[in-house]
Amino acid sequence: MAVPTIKPLAAGCLVGMLALAGCNAGKPATAEAQAATTPPAFALDESKLPQVAGFSANDLDAGKSACADLDAYVNGKWKAANPIPADRTDWGLYSAMSERSLAVQHQLAEHAAAAGGTGVEKIIGDLWATGMDTAKRNAQGIQPLQPRIAAVEGLTDGASVAAFLRQAFAKGEGYVFSFGPSPDFKDSNVNIAYVTQDGLGLPDRSYYFDADKKAARDAYQAHVAKLLEMSGIAAADAAQQAKDVLAFETRLAKVSKSSEELSRDTELFYHPVSVADADKLTPHFTWSEFFAAQGIEAPAMFSLAMPEFQQEFDRMLADVPVATWKSYLRFHMVDDAARYLSDDFAQQYFEFHNKALNGQKEIQEPWKRVLGTINRQVGEAMGQLYVKATFPPESKAKVLDMVQNMRDVLKARLEKLEWMGDATRQKALEKWATFTPKIGYPDKWRDWSGLQTSRDSYIGNVLAANEFDYRWNLAKIGKPVDRTEWGMSPQTVNAYYNPQLNEVVFPAAILQPPLFDPKADDALNYGNTGATIGHELMHGYDDQGSRFGPSGNFENWWTPADAKGFAERSEKLVQQFNGYEALPGVKVNGRLTLGENIADLGGIEVAYDAMKKAAGNTPDPMIEGMSRDQRFFASFALSWRSVMTPESLKVLVASNPHAPENFRAIAAPSNMPQFAAAFQCKDGDPMVRTGDKRVVIW
Repeated sequence: MAVPTIKPLAAGCLVGMLALAGCNAGKPATAEAQAATTPPAFALDESKLPQVAGFSANDLDAGKSACADLDAYVNGKWKAANPIPADRTDWGLYSAMSERSLAVQHQLAEHAAAAGGTGVEKIIGDLWATGMDTAKRNAQGIQPLQPRIAAVEGLTDGASVAAFLRQAFAKGEGYVFSFGPSPDFKDSNVNIAYVTQDGLGLPDRSYYFDADKKAARDAYQAHVAKLLEMSGIAAADAAQQAKDVLAFETRLAKVSKSSEELSRDTELFYHPVSVADADKLTPHFTWSEFFAAQGIEAPAMFSLAMPEFQQEFDRMLADVPVATWKSYLRFHMVDDAARYLSDDFAQQYFEFHNKALNGQKEIQEPWKRVLGTINRQVGEAMGQLYVKATFPPESKAKVLDMVQNMRDVLKARLEKLEWMGDATRQKALEKWATFTPKIGYPDKWRDWSGLQTSRDSYIGNVLAANEFDYRWNLAKIGKPVDRTEWGMSPQTVNAYYNPQLNEVVFPAAILQPPLFDPKADDALNYGNTGATIGHELMHGYDDQGSRFGPSGNFENWWTPADAKGFAERSEKLVQQFNGYEALPGVKVNGRLTLGENIADLGGIEVAYDAMKKAAGNTPDPMIEGMSRDQRFFASFALSWRSVMTPESLKVLVASNPHAPENFRAIAAPSNMPQFAAAFQCKDGDPMVRTGDKRVVIW
């Protein structure tokens, strides 16, 4: 029941992973529709909202040296006093702010459900009410899924499997591959269809082969067997089918690209073909029939990415027994739906995905899980309510001022960059000139008027939202790109850069205290929010963002000499992160995390320059006994305050383009002489990289 949208292309986000396609951004509503469907602001009960501690010099660990480990100096005492909550796999500043955002949404959802209004309020109220009705969900059990299971059990051969996949996608439920719109690599003003690899139940292809991930494979096989049994398969049969499913996915994994390859080679996503040529490539799965089943006209061209994967999928339609296909599809159908079914299914989903794989000790309370559903399915609808309650216009204005200041100092850096030649510099400045900042929330909200929800069934509402979102996405194919859309909801504590639109996007929830506080001094605001702004700006010039030109098209705007110089400097950053050990014997992958690490380094350097520009010639205030520069770097380290379960840390290192946050706190400052000067560090200190070890890029 996974929503069939494409995976991210070359998007860069601050934390976690972001899928830009199908993230509930959307078609802007007309002014009349907005006025008719947007409810008035709801007055929050602040006494029920958790408070998130900001920076205080009292939190510094006097027994640690900033020159030895900035993260330990700034965050060590906090980490020792703040264990990971039992219902989470990590805990830190971003997760604490996410908890506050959820608490705000809790009040908004309860009010929406009680109000029984119209428009977005009705949608949120219906999802909330049905999700919180445990008695009805438990009484229904797996019954709402039975018609779909029956369709799987009726399959007879490869041709019927292909037909089932076409019809499943048409309902907004995708299996094996991902499908959706995104701007054309060669013409970023027009959306085309992309088909990419998918279909694996484990985080990365390495989980199917590496010896140190056998425990995860065993836990996955047991989970597959358990869910199949719960769906009505006899225990002995379910155990055998689970082995077949794992073998099936292992075959797919052999032709799947790794997380590192997907993160560091954007071009993998672009393989333009005609429908006729695609049909020749996969004769058992004809794309002309697929497009027809989706109810859209077959395009002249679409991207059939990762063609080796698509060809193997096609061969599997011909040579894998239909019984194995049925086991695979039945499992994934139930696994995708488990969170929205009765409590026993939700618990089993937790036991593998959260507990076994990521080390979470306890399942979240129902209200948090239902809000997770609302954010996945109708995130921007909730965003309308969230913004009205939390984000005043003056915050947006101040952040826009910061963005402009950051852009100014970035331009100055580009103009003076000694290793870049004039021809490449001109293109870099052209790209700088076309950056679009999006702050807080969309100027126009998505129109949700076609989505029909009710108080009858939780999973029924989820399925309706899936299909609605899929249909909305299909309508984009072949149409001009709507540059007003957002790929992240306003209540999300994160940010992102989209290279094809050359835009930097900062949702309202990340622009809240303590990450951003209009009343705080510039050192704190620039150390965290400024560095975040800089991080997203620098994604336009990281190893993948730099492959897109000023217009957002995929193009080479580098001279060979400058490309070589950039690669040499970037390689030093790869080696720096390769030297970090997340757990005993578990090294960080400097290649996988390169784009984020480039953005961190350039981002803090630009933020530092911007802070100095904002301060002008004013005296150093020496607040809490710390200089402006010390507070800047401490604030930067504070933003990466986090602890993770060992299991979740292993998943992150294997599959996530973001390095563990303790290393993000120390890596970029250790390359900056300004940091060493601020804390009077000396050559040879662990936080001081000099000579050939110092990384200087942007």
